[in-house]
Amino acid sequence: MTADSSIDKHDNPGVVARPPFIYMTALAAGLLLEFFLPTATVTPPLNYLVGIAAIGAGLAILIAAMRQFRKAGTNVPTPLPTTAIVTDGIYNYSRNPIYVALSLLYAGIGLAADSLWVLVLLAPVLLIVRFGVIAREERYLEEKFGDDYRRYKERVRRWF
Repeated sequence: MTADSSIDKHDNPGVVARPPFIYMTALAAGLLLEFFLPTATVTPPLNYLVGIAAIGAGLAILIAAMRQFRKAGTNVPTPLPTTAIVTDGIYNYSRNPIYVALSLLYAGIGLAADSLWVLVLLAPVLLIVRFGVIAREERYLEEKFGDDYRRYKERVRRWF
């Protein structure tokens, strides 16, 4: 099967990897390390409660962010072109609520699994996302939307 020739392969931010893949790879590595070199971070049931709360918050933010993208009629996956800047709803508080949500989901799973390895690997994940994804997305959006994006960037924080 061939790719759709109507998609401009250059009309995207050119991120180092799709963000869900970055998070899932680190999560798998952390859980694998946990299996072979077990750790204990927090006493149950506190780790479950905090983990579930983080997962719930992450899901709520992710759903809100995805709804805003759909409402604006733009693409979510990073390899696809962005057709609009989303500035309403949760995007009024954060330029990257999807990455905040993925980080909360990841941390929540790490806490619920009582895995220090998973939590430690969140630091490199955040560095990769910040410099290999967000920096490239911001350059792409500035080139594509110019002053409209720069004004949004000045008004709204990157995270929360």
